[in-house]
Amino acid sequence: MPGDIHIISERIDPTLLARLVQETFVTMVKYVVDLERQKIAIGGELHADAEALLLEDGSVSRDLWGANYHPGVGRDKCIVYTAMINIRPSRGNPAMEVKDQAIRERIRALTFQLIGEGEPLE
Repeated sequence: MPGDIHIISERIDPTLLARLVQETFVTMVKYVVDLERQKIAIGGELHADAEALLLEDGSVSRDLWGANYHPGVGRDKCIVYTAMINIRPSRGNPAMEVKDQAIRERIRALTFQLIGEGEPLE
């Protein structure tokens, strides 16, 4: 079902990841991380929809950051730290791209743990 969003707290099944990538954007998938709860909402067309699902699940807005995952491009290029939900001047982030290197590193670590490190899809 297109627009399907899944909340994960363990490594995503490679078949599910491949389906989520293919069904909407073909070369990437949008996702939102909850840095405190160590969960990711992945899939769908809008970061805002994944954010809403995490909020319904008990997340707090200030802990949520959006990004895009690109499989098959390697560790250094697989994460794009850009999403409309990242525009948070009150958190020192006035742009769509996450500027704080410490937050970026936490997003990267959780992405590598739960989604992947940019390896090709199976």
